[in-house]
Amino acid sequence: MKHQILVHATTSGGTTTVEALVKHPMDSGFLADKNNKPIPAHYIEVIEFTHNGRVVLTGFWGPAVAKNPFIKFTFAGGKSGDHIGVGWIDNKGETATKSSNIM
Repeated sequence: MKHQILVHATTSGGTTTVEALVKHPMDSGFLADKNNKPIPAHYIEVIEFTHNGRVVLTGFWGPAVAKNPFIKFTFAGGKSGDHIGVGWIDNKGETATKSSNIM
């Protein structure tokens, strides 16, 4: 599966808002397919956001997070053109990263 991260960040009044859509199956391991075969667990364990290389948010996720999760948060600081990075690792060792600039 090709994993994607869509990330968008804006700043206003000294506060930066980051929104990200993470395309991932987030399978819990507790469900079965049409043929009643168990769907193996496949979910993001750690997601991390950086601002100009400094970590601003770390999330520890698990099988209870929905498929293709959306995350939105704010942090103090940041200005237009600054770098925002996001990366994750899942329980199978797969990773994805994405970077963007604050608008």
